Amino acid sequence: MKIWQLIAAFFRVGMLGYGGGPSSIPLVQKEVVEKYKWMDDEEFANVLALGNSLPGPIATKMAGYIGYRVAGVVGMISAVLATIVPTITILIILLTFLSSASDQPWVNGMTQAVVPVVGVMLAVLTYDFLKKSGGGLGWTLTIILAIASLILIEWIGLHPGILITSLLVFALVKPTAKKQQEGKS
Repeated sequence: MKIWQLIAAFFRVGMLGYGGGPSSIPLVQKEVVEKYKWMDDEEFANVLALGNSLPGPIATKMAGYIGYRVAGVVGMISAVLATIVPTITILIILLTFLSSASDQPWVNGMTQAVVPVVGVMLAVLTYDFLKKSGGGLGWTLTIILAIASLILIEWIGLHPGILITSLLVFALVKPTAKKQQEGKS
């Protein structure tokens, strides 16, 4: 049963994730966290952060990990195929059709009309992550990290993967308050 749920969930993501990996992230979150409850928001955020720090398309990396976590190797293969097969099929059909209609103004208008929708989906996901981060880390640290990330990524040009990896390493080596107290005892 879980295999069919994985296939259905990631098939929907593959069919509706117009605009590539970033636009499919909110769809994956809806399926994985809200609909099927295979993981909570914090686990999803961790998978997303780690997936963003690795090379390759985010949607397939997330599908692979989530599929493996839910139903092992068969789940991983099913989720990845359910993510990429619809995209490949639609790409072949649309490119064949659009190449013959590329001179039409409605083709350009259709493409431009989808961009704001994807922007809103990403903004909603960002807002949700900021709320959850503010609750876990506290608002002061969340705002500092958000501003520092914006400066490092947008103005200095640091690759997001380097920033995410650095923060993950820092979180792993940083002594926690509990460990510090144990050291004093």
